[in-house]
Amino acid sequence: MPKVLVSDKLSPLALKVFERYPTVQADVKTGLPEDELVKIIGEYEGLVIRSATKVTPKVLASAKKLKIIARAGSGVDNVDFAAASANGVYVTNTPGGNTVSTGEHAIALMMALTRNIPQGTATLKAGQWEKNKLQGREVFGKTLGVIGLGNVGKIVADRALGLKMKVVAFDKIVTADQGRKLGVEMTTLDDLLSRSDYITIHLNKNAETANFLGKAQFSKMKKGVFLINESRGGIVDEEALYEALTTGVVAGAALDVFATEPPGEHKLLKLANVIATPHLGASTQEAQDNVAVAAAEQVADYLVKGDLRNALNAKDVKPR
Repeated sequence: MPKVLVSDKLSPLALKVFERYPTVQADVKTGLPEDELVKIIGEYEGLVIRSATKVTPKVLASAKKLKIIARAGSGVDNVDFAAASANGVYVTNTPGGNTVSTGEHAIALMMALTRNIPQGTATLKAGQWEKNKLQGREVFGKTLGVIGLGNVGKIVADRALGLKMKVVAFDKIVTADQGRKLGVEMTTLDDLLSRSDYITIHLNKNAETANFLGKAQFSKMKKGVFLINESRGGIVDEEALYEALTTGVVAGAALDVFATEPPGEHKLLKLANVIATPHLGASTQEAQDNVAVAAAEQVADYLVKGDLRNALNAKDVKPR
């Protein structure tokens, strides 16, 4: 009987999936520090995680039976891919389950930033009436620059078009014709930076995208631009963003992610023109149900039937 460890808090629907596979034993043990995970991981053929569990080379070296790791969500920067592949472990994700929730959150951040909703709520609850100080602006007719027109970027573009915004996008894979069919103008990164009233980022975190927006890119932006980042922390150079916000190049920023999470007493959070949420992009009940079920099914189907889906390192896995 193959054993599966669920090491992060997931929707209860994930366990319902395993109940459909009587030959699979699923154990839930969340919040384990690395040393504790190392002690028990050798018992398991499957591992289901979210973002809290860090699957390090040390963990993988002890995972002698492990065959598959499923991430309930899209980002997998908490898994050491090289070590997983070297140890014969497939790494999968569930990119489609939370795209609507994540895309909607980007739009919510954009609107909250534009209309000073967090500041209005805070000052009103403090007994102040700051109507004149908190004047916003319309998004109607403004240009939204989407960096990364993948699953989430397409959702954001579609919703922005519904708000009657003009959408331009930069993506290394999406062609001009594909963008045109979506109602989006594909362009270069520099052109997007110079034309956009709003910029929203939807990139995966990797070596190529680390500090993707830095001082050089901020210098090319239209003065007064609004920036939204809910992709991954570290894609935006936070020091460069701070400088851009304090010099007026960027009028405001809405952040859902940080290079270090939780960010603690981060100086960006002390700026009046920054609003933020604690990595809530995919935090809806619908999204968490979707990704939990998908991850559980991926693990169970592989261990029981040999069916492998969404394996991100399939070409690199070396047999044990």
